[in-house]
Amino acid sequence: MQRRSLFLRTFAGAIAGSLASAATVAAAAEAGQSALPASALKEFVPSAEKPLLLNFNENSLGMAASAKEAVAKSMGEAFRYPDAVRSGVIADIAKHFGLASENVSLGNGSSEVIQAVIEAQVHKAQKVGEKVQLLEPVPTFGVAAAYAEALGIPVKDVVLKKDTLSIDVAALKAAAAAFDGVSIVYFCNPNNPTGIITPATEINAWIEEAARTNAPVFFLMDEAYAEFVSDPAFVSAVELVKKGLKNLVVSRTFSKLYALAGLRLGYGLAEKSVAADVNNFESIDNTNVAAAVAASATLRDENYLKLSLEAVNLSRKVVVEAFEELGIAYLPSQANFIFHKVKGAEGEYTKAMAAEHVMVGRPFPPFVEWNRLTLGTPGEMKAFVKVLKKLHKQGLA
Repeated sequence: MQRRSLFLRTFAGAIAGSLASAATVAAAAEAGQSALPASALKEFVPSAEKPLLLNFNENSLGMAASAKEAVAKSMGEAFRYPDAVRSGVIADIAKHFGLASENVSLGNGSSEVIQAVIEAQVHKAQKVGEKVQLLEPVPTFGVAAAYAEALGIPVKDVVLKKDTLSIDVAALKAAAAAFDGVSIVYFCNPNNPTGIITPATEINAWIEEAARTNAPVFFLMDEAYAEFVSDPAFVSAVELVKKGLKNLVVSRTFSKLYALAGLRLGYGLAEKSVAADVNNFESIDNTNVAAAVAASATLRDENYLKLSLEAVNLSRKVVVEAFEELGIAYLPSQANFIFHKVKGAEGEYTKAMAAEHVMVGRPFPPFVEWNRLTLGTPGEMKAFVKVLKKLHKQGLA
């Protein structure tokens, strides 16, 4: 699974004219100009019994009240198989994107969708005697590579560009063109762990070109963090599904913005025949009642979703302001985490944070001098900043 330019540190300066400072925003929130609950704004106190968990990109705001209510109500029917609620959430997802239910494939988390897509494409290629490889940028979310390796499929890693840490689309294209067989391209956008996007002019254009030329390339577009993106250069690959392209699946999740990580529900969006192929490799009744009703409720809860975004954006400002103050390099995040530079030997920063009861991201080779920080609630990030400043004095940040 463990598979700089000047802008790295000056991104905040470029947006200073359009964004209030973290202190100003926090003051406004605490003055009652925000609907965020007081518990989200109050400074968190990490302890051995209750450490600060900023290592798995979860949504610390917690489930929407509407989702909790839906789960509680559903328990009276939980002894039944989930066919009705499963069909319901599929219809809700399809409506949300302007697609048909036949375009949607549900997974036990988006990881099951990723697994099923890889298995479906590998089976399709091997059935006609074609070689197949998985192409991925590195570092990125590691499950696709793990599933491919479990099937005995070679994985070709393409390291991020060293100056910007952006995905090297040209190198991925070259690797696909050089392979005598089918390439499954796993592409996380925004990328995890960097949190930066690849513009549509690069990746979406390649997908359309590959479809037009019937190139032996299939794209698995992981958009787990797409709901956090504000950069207009990003255009969801769902738009290509709407065009009827058959050379991609877009995977998404209810684990991040929707705060349902523990209930495990993800989904894939694809052209109808492609979605049907994916469904063939997913388990039957793979969606539990609680997850389905919670997802449907949260998908309709516009107030909660706005609140969830507000919390992440405020937390990002709190952290970015601290990085700017301390002169710490970081990437301009379009997700609910931020990738930043650290000092010391490999893993030393992570261990030092853990000693303060703050859990941050693991190393992501080959960029081990960087760390991925989950953006928790504003109150949690206040606690993080305190520890960060302490470690900075020790030369570890």
